[in-house]
Order: sequence, then structure tokens, then C-alpha cells
Amino acid sequence: YPTWKRTLTRRDREAQMKRFCKAQAIQRRLEEIEVTFRELEKQGIKLEKLLRDEGGTPADQKAQWMNQLLYLVQKKNNLVTEESDLMIAVQELKLEEQQCQLDQKLRGYMNKEESLKTPEDRAAEQEILEQLLHVVNKRDVLIHIQEEKRLSEL
Repeated sequence: YPTWKRTLTRRDREAQMKRFCKAQAIQRRLEEIEVTFRELEKQGIKLEKLLRDEGGTPADQKAQWMNQLLYLVQKKNNLVTEESDLMIAVQELKLEEQQCQLDQKLRGYMNKEESLKTPEDRAAEQEILEQLLHVVNKRDVLIHIQEEKRLSEL
């Protein structure tokens, strides 16, 4: 088993572990965002009730409640943006994993000597190349979406 094959296999495993760890971190953050959403919603409901039942409360108290409510809305919007970014990152990880698998399959066909390849092997190699190109194009679209989001936020 040549050294270069062991090296490639080790690098593939390391990359897979990095993707797995990143996916776990994203999942944890999405769960944290979900909990924070619920907490913000409860706080917002309390503030709305206070504002509706304002009766004889002073104007400065009403203004304070409104400011708190606006702060909660702003916080929620920030979380929605972060959640959207994380969902894009999840899609990117899936595509990265798919690309890695296709690379391994393609490497298997490309390592085969040309004179030993059957027409089916050549067709399969071409199909894998097309799938790989499709995955790369999808990743490019995701990167383009992220860049547009950053520019619009600026």
C-alpha cells in the first residue's frame, strides 16, 4: 500500500472529522438559538401585556417598555440572521462531504491504468466528473449568496 495512498486516506479522514465537528458545533448553536427564541418570545409577550394594560402608568414607564420591546425585536432579528447563516453553513458542509466522496470515487477510476478501463469505467468516470462539477457549482452559488448577504448588511 503506497505511502501516498495512506497519506490521502489519512487526510480524508481528518477532513471528515473536521466537517463532523463543525456540524456538531452548528447543531449546538442552532439549539441554543431555538432556546433563546423561546425566551425572547416569553419576554415579548410579557412586555406586550404590560403595554396593553397600561392603565394609569406614567409615560416614561411606557417608553421604557417600548424600548425593551424594540430591543427584543432587534435581538430576535440578529438571531434570525445568524440562524440563516448557519443553515447556509450546513448546506455547504453537506456539499463539501459530497464533493469529498466524489473525489475519492474519481481518484479510484483515475488511478486505474487507461488500457485496463472498460467503456463502463469511462462512462462512470465521466458521470462522476459531471456530478463533481454540479456540486462545485452549488457551492459557488452558496458562496455568492453569503457574499451578497454581507454586502447588503454593510
